[in-house]
Amino acid sequence: MARYDYRCTVCGNTFEVDHPMSEHPRVTCPSCGASAERVFAASAIAFKGSGFYNTDQRDKGAHSCSGSCTHDCASCS
Repeated sequence: MARYDYRCTVCGNTFEVDHPMSEHPRVTCPSCGASAERVFAASAIAFKGSGFYNTDQRDKGAHSCSGSCTHDCASCS
């Protein structure tokens, strides 16, 4: 279950509703019963730096077959 913020289109009341991410329910204000809209906010996560990739920590000469292969290792991932 995910928790989402909603705001009433009539009275401006802001409240939270829990529902699955795949569900898009019609939400009504608990104060006045009018329809409510989902409030979108910026995420608090900030990615800084050169990047977060699986190649950042990998040895340039390492490959997935551990040197026991009989083929061209240039195609190894």
